[in-house]
Amino acid sequence: MKTPNTHPTRHTVSRRDFLKTSATASAGAALASLDVSRFAHAAGSDIIRVGMIGCGGRNAGAARQALNADRGARLVAMSDIFMERIEEKLALLRREKPDQVQVDAEHCFTGLEGYKRVIEASDVVLIANAAKFHPLQMMAAIQAGKHVFVEKPHGIDPAGVKLVRAACDLARQKKLCVVSGLQSRFHTGYIETIQRIHDGAIGDVVAIEENFLRAPYGVQERKPGLTELQWQFSVQYRFYWLSGDDVTQSLVHNFDRAFWVMRHVPPVKCHGLGGRASMVDAAYGCVFDHHSIVYEFPNGVRMYGFCRTATGCYDENSSIVLGTKGRANITRCEIRGEKTWRWQGQCDPYQIEQDKLFAAIRSGDPINNGDYMADSTLIAVMGQISCYTGSEVTWEEINQSDFAFPPRPEECRDDMEPPVKPGPDGRYPVPVPGQTRLLG
Repeated sequence: MKTPNTHPTRHTVSRRDFLKTSATASAGAALASLDVSRFAHAAGSDIIRVGMIGCGGRNAGAARQALNADRGARLVAMSDIFMERIEEKLALLRREKPDQVQVDAEHCFTGLEGYKRVIEASDVVLIANAAKFHPLQMMAAIQAGKHVFVEKPHGIDPAGVKLVRAACDLARQKKLCVVSGLQSRFHTGYIETIQRIHDGAIGDVVAIEENFLRAPYGVQERKPGLTELQWQFSVQYRFYWLSGDDVTQSLVHNFDRAFWVMRHVPPVKCHGLGGRASMVDAAYGCVFDHHSIVYEFPNGVRMYGFCRTATGCYDENSSIVLGTKGRANITRCEIRGEKTWRWQGQCDPYQIEQDKLFAAIRSGDPINNGDYMADSTLIAVMGQISCYTGSEVTWEEINQSDFAFPPRPEECRDDMEPPVKPGPDGRYPVPVPGQTRLLG
């Protein structure tokens, strides 16, 4: 799929280019047993070539932070569904980092296949686009011997998370870096707060409350001339087959912090409620506007997760841990109770995650966030599926499932018909709890 404007054929991927990229990936897979981390930046040079897959606001931020992290980093390639996004973010980054942005017209790629060309041109790949494609693109980059930063969520369904696990395992074999966009793990205040919880500052954990209540983001008027597929890609947060919906998109941060608090022991089951109450117009696509999920951990602790995307309502983003001797609010970095405490520092976890990534590349001591990034994502996925179906979902069930929201990422094409289309009233059908079946 290309933008409505026409562009030179250099921005598309020909059959010859596809075969060339496929051959490169196959060769990378054959080198899985080798330490390829020492080849993962330009030979004989201090330059580290950086490529962007996705040119929305989050990846523009990641690119800026990557260039801040390493003076030898050079942005050399960009891809997105829309050329106008590439041009906008390229102009922005050039103004901010003129000496480090070296993207020419030959390295701006549109369409669903453009990511392959970015991987080919780069040493480090930043992936932040429709989450449906994160696992596929992550695996392709690692097969090609490239370091990876991948934004959350790292998948939107069980099949995607399985591919993420396999990609992270391959990265360990090849001694490549994999850094997750679950930036809570890099927040100095969160680290200290959770360490204090583990050290007994609030006693035994008895319950966890997770909130992500906000107005919807990514809502805009449909631009004239866009096809239905282009429209859905342009507002991908509004379509579950691209984004995974709001539990997977937003509460994944909260659930990652809770999983961390629970010492990386996953819940055994969950049940969820969700639907649409007020944000029902066509502009809101086919996602729910409210979700609530109850998780139960092996020790009996329950976690209550709530997210809502509606205007004119109460907003809150919090991770509250209740204990026998006090309570902790992780997002406020404070503890109240027998050992009252509050962190007074400041940090930018988005910058720190890039600092860690590039320091690891330079040192040859790879960083790999694979374990928690896969499990935290799957915790969110099981909650989302429970809300859609109205069924209880167990950890065993979600791990055994191969379900993927159709079409699978590798089956998507620029000229395909989207799997969800508006009805006669212009509104999109949404899952119906009690009727929708997803896991079999």
